[in-house]
Amino acid sequence: MRTGRPKVALILTPEERTRLESLAHRSRSAPHVARRARIILACGEGLDSKVVARRLHVTPATVCKWRGRFVRDRLDGLYDEPRPGAPRTITDDQVEQVIIRTLETTPRGATHWSTRDMAKALDLSRMAVNRIWRAFGLQPHRSETFKLPKDPLLVEKVRDIVGLYLNPPEHAAVFCVDEKPQIQALDRTQPLLPMRPGQVERRTHDYDRHGTTTLFAALNAKTSEVITQFHQRHRSVQFREFLDLIETQVPRDLDIHIIMDNYGTHKTPLIRNWFAKRPRFHVHFTPTYGSWLSLVERWFAELTNKQLRRGAYQSVPKLKAAIQEFIDAHHEHPKC
Repeated sequence: MRTGRPKVALILTPEERTRLESLAHRSRSAPHVARRARIILACGEGLDSKVVARRLHVTPATVCKWRGRFVRDRLDGLYDEPRPGAPRTITDDQVEQVIIRTLETTPRGATHWSTRDMAKALDLSRMAVNRIWRAFGLQPHRSETFKLPKDPLLVEKVRDIVGLYLNPPEHAAVFCVDEKPQIQALDRTQPLLPMRPGQVERRTHDYDRHGTTTLFAALNAKTSEVITQFHQRHRSVQFREFLDLIETQVPRDLDIHIIMDNYGTHKTPLIRNWFAKRPRFHVHFTPTYGSWLSLVERWFAELTNKQLRRGAYQSVPKLKAAIQEFIDAHHEHPKC
């Protein structure tokens, strides 16, 4: 005959069952919480504690503990109670002093604070200073640059160019035009050491120069296709030749909107006269210090990152061949 206190019935509501199943099977659940949820689900089926313990490979005492917690506190009982931990050794005043000194002062003989300097000045540990800086998002060792545009027509030019991107005119093509000058054919002085497991690719820091070339490019803002041309120099004469190329490759029934920066080559009398004789061309200059508005700058960055920076070229023709290979690959999937 069984003796002892009878168990309190464990009945799960539909909402609780749904929540428990989510905790038990969701990949982001903490393992210990998922195990407790499976214990409660098994108990909710009316199984004995020893049966649940054998099924889930835990002790009967563990089943009884979390069953009792759930009966008392429901879902909240499955989570660990807050633990006090060790008492704080750094006061709020000390944290405030670290923040104030970091933002408003500099150490003697230096432009910014380091963790060692701050720790020594305030009699704290370097790790304590590091934790405070991290908590408040402070990075004294880092610095960035910026440039405030002084173009009086900044807003008007930005609206004009962004409007061309978002709502291009009908029966017209929009091109972002620029040149990447003086691309160097550089070859490393020693053979490349390829990547291996546990070892990154390595190359010598010094290099041999084998000449340069200039790439003119016109990026179609709608299709991302690029019209390109190589030149040895980047004067207005070469730029006019590139404009001639654009003119021949764009159907004559379309207007052409050209977005370009304020480089001197783009504004010489030769170029102004060329545009004056071709009314279907419409020029849009980016704001001063705002050439980043031209999408072709982003394309040039891709060319540098994917092909030029880590390449090795023994001659200018090999450099041009590598750039052309990048252009051909880009045209296979121009919008990727």
